[in-house]
Amino acid sequence: MTVRLSAYLAPLALVLSWQALAATPPRDPSGAWLTEDGRARVRVEKCGPSQEQVCGYVVWIKAGSSAPTTDRNNPDPRKASRALLGHQLMLGLKPNADGQYEGLIYNAEDGKTYDVTVWIEGRGDLKVKGCLVSFLCSTQTWTRTSDLQPGQLAASTGTPGGPRPDPEWAVKSTGSTSPAQAVQRRDATPRP
Repeated sequence: MTVRLSAYLAPLALVLSWQALAATPPRDPSGAWLTEDGRARVRVEKCGPSQEQVCGYVVWIKAGSSAPTTDRNNPDPRKASRALLGHQLMLGLKPNADGQYEGLIYNAEDGKTYDVTVWIEGRGDLKVKGCLVSFLCSTQTWTRTSDLQPGQLAASTGTPGGPRPDPEWAVKSTGSTSPAQAVQRRDATPRP
């Protein structure tokens, strides 16, 4: 009887352990990241109404780089003249069952939006996998930064001197202060 019972329990234990691994929450990718080509830094942070998604904002563009300074390739003529410094490029990425975040990323170089998956790997690098279609993908490695470069936006998102969220990801004001708004206000206070 013991042999038969263990023969049934072993596959069950394997299935249960696999399900536990598949449901692993993603590591929080919040922070400032230097893109693989070194031309920009992107601030990744929690966003959305319940702060369960992540968004990314261009907070620094390398001086003299070939990166555009305005969103001139945006198909929306109202956005074509906006500055790229401070604009949102990761659009509310959601956690998936693989322990990663997935959603959309905007590429100002061609004015198009692509599927993207991001995750922290190994020693803490951010992997950014963009896909034109499901089988045509490219992955970059972004490196975490902690210093400030001249011209880098350092204030909280949605405040003067900080990046600008697209309207659907902005913290909504309801007359009372949410925890996210309190953090934004506290972070916007100049420090000595």
